[in-house]
Amino acid sequence: MVEQIRSRLLAPEARKISPLYSASQIATLCGVDKAHVNYRISKGDLPSGKLTPTGGKREFTLAEARQWTRTYRMEKMRPAGQRAICIAVANFKGGVSKTTSAMILAQGLSLRGHRVLAIDTDPQGSLTTLHGVLPEAEVTEEMTISPLCHGTSGDITPAIRSTYWDGIDLVAAAPFLFNAEFSLPARQMNAPGSRFWDVLNQGLEPVRDLYDVIVIDTPPALSYVTINGLWAADGIVVPVPPSGLDFASSAQFWSLLADLGGNLDSQEQAGVRKIFDFLHVLLSRVDQADAASPAVRQWIQATYGEFVLPVEIPKTSVTSNKAAEFATVYDVQKYDGSAKTYKRAVDAYDRFVDLIEESVVEAWRARRGAS
Repeated sequence: MVEQIRSRLLAPEARKISPLYSASQIATLCGVDKAHVNYRISKGDLPSGKLTPTGGKREFTLAEARQWTRTYRMEKMRPAGQRAICIAVANFKGGVSKTTSAMILAQGLSLRGHRVLAIDTDPQGSLTTLHGVLPEAEVTEEMTISPLCHGTSGDITPAIRSTYWDGIDLVAAAPFLFNAEFSLPARQMNAPGSRFWDVLNQGLEPVRDLYDVIVIDTPPALSYVTINGLWAADGIVVPVPPSGLDFASSAQFWSLLADLGGNLDSQEQAGVRKIFDFLHVLLSRVDQADAASPAVRQWIQATYGEFVLPVEIPKTSVTSNKAAEFATVYDVQKYDGSAKTYKRAVDAYDRFVDLIEESVVEAWRARRGAS
């Protein structure tokens, strides 16, 4: 049934394709006005896109848009000698927009010129599905982190596949990844000197020079795979909807993570501790019509303070409609609903991506200063 739905939504090719971009969108991404884009096109040193059949507008492919953004946003690109910044999007509770946030982050950063590796570590394979790949039918074991977890490989490179979205490569997930929850502790029992929490981190070593950002979508549980995702990360983003249950769950997340971190740090070499470059709490699925929402938002702000990102992701019909189509707001070519509602959603996601990019750039700057 899922395959039939996908074929119907993505007809005629039954594969996702990235949207086209107007000259105005290119100008916004590059931080210039449309007249400057037209001037630069006349110089001929950047992609000029194609005129629509009527000849009235110019359209650019995603690959062309990325050439423009890399040219105009050089100060935010990965400095020479620096490695990829790895971001884990995590929460122990499902339904908090964790996967959507990870996908938006990957798409938004790539659209801004960065090369991104998206890693799906959730056996449900939702991030994989958003890339237009069916976990049950199209994902094999070598396309996932499974070989790392089983110990048959120490390099994630063979699992990486290109995607429909220029600038994003994918390590997929599928239901059989549940087996990792048994193979990781089994390896620890059979080889007490091994470090079950560091398997993914070590597997990423060969590719950290090939990407600018690595985005990991983790399972909604404190599992062995989640621990690997967190320990491979340089930064953590935790989406939290402003509801009482989600707020309580997020408190448990940080408490368990702190306890776990202390235990794992004690097993490392003397003086070696896990340090994150940044920790961010993202207010997600914010429903302005929910009477309890303002109070919970105050609790979250009072609890997490400066760790709360200064943006709220609204719960809108735009995001729910796109989710039903195995897509995000960044996949939209033309939205049929309210333009105001669509703009509100896109503006919030753009702000979210910009804030995370600032943290990534700052992490590179700090590392360059330390070296």
